[in-house]
Amino acid sequence: MPTSKRPRQPVVAVTGAASGLGRELLSRLATSGDFRRVVAIDEQRGDVQDVTWRVLDVRDPLLANRISDIDVLIHLAGDFALDSDPGERRAYNLRAAQTVLTASAAARVRRVVLVTSAMVYGAAADNPVPLPEESAVAAEPDTGVVGDYLEIEGVARLAARSHPGLELTVLRPAAVVGPGMDTVITRHFEAPRLLTVKGCSPRWQFCHIDDLVSALEMAARGLVTGVVAVGSDGWLEHDKVEELSGIRGFELPAGLTFGTAQRLHRLGITPAPATDLHYVVYPWVVDCAKLREAGWKPSWSNEAALEQLLRLRENRTTVVGRRLPVKEATLTAAGATVAVIGTAAIVRQVRKKRRI
Repeated sequence: MPTSKRPRQPVVAVTGAASGLGRELLSRLATSGDFRRVVAIDEQRGDVQDVTWRVLDVRDPLLANRISDIDVLIHLAGDFALDSDPGERRAYNLRAAQTVLTASAAARVRRVVLVTSAMVYGAAADNPVPLPEESAVAAEPDTGVVGDYLEIEGVARLAARSHPGLELTVLRPAAVVGPGMDTVITRHFEAPRLLTVKGCSPRWQFCHIDDLVSALEMAARGLVTGVVAVGSDGWLEHDKVEELSGIRGFELPAGLTFGTAQRLHRLGITPAPATDLHYVVYPWVVDCAKLREAGWKPSWSNEAALEQLLRLRENRTTVVGRRLPVKEATLTAAGATVAVIGTAAIVRQVRKKRRI
């Protein structure tokens, strides 16, 4: 009888598999017929069934011994919480990326998939709309999450040069929204007003977590490689966002906005550096050419993604990235300036608490 020439299906592993994006992807891969086996890697065992769980810290130098049977590894373990200590978060994310890439090369893993963000392109008033995937990385290095993404991509570039046999794919999603997502962008829509700066109107593009998961599955299958942008088709103009959200905009000069935001960050009032505000006032829309050419289509439009983001706010109020209790928000969100760059009341209150 003739033997089958069909290639053997790969074994795929997901780090950070017990929660968040990792869990969503793991659930999808577990029901896929494209992989011989699905391995879940995390510091604790998750609840997804029909996968092989391996409980370990991805920063463990012995990681290579635990992935020697893996063909494709999707690295999603990381700390990108806005309220994490910046130094500890950066140290964790870099060590995790370095260990995963080095261990994958040593274990002869064929393909590694990373997720960063389209934020690495930078947000600027003169950005083309949309940005081609091959555009230069132009974000400003800082202590925020964007700085972490830049460092991770630097580690990936070094790994690609050091281990030419390792195939690397880096997904750069637009502003990710969906259940459990807490970012600079999602918090912007918890504010009483939407910030704009004089002379520039932002364009809004979202990437629903469902679409990011489907793009990750395509990357795991090798249907897209290299740098891959992910997001909904097109973008929304700011006027349309105001109309859909019911949140009015408020315009200030750029110098006043960023200068005040940086002072508030230095005081410890805002969790993110002032450079993060660039991503809510300047465009960073991406063209998802590689995915589109591979036959991928987003299932969420920008309008639908925004509508869900607004439903998930749960009556939270955020001022310059800092979440406020309802009572405090009532006291401090009275004026239009509050909605954009904070108030002297917040500054006085924080200073008073520190003195006490």
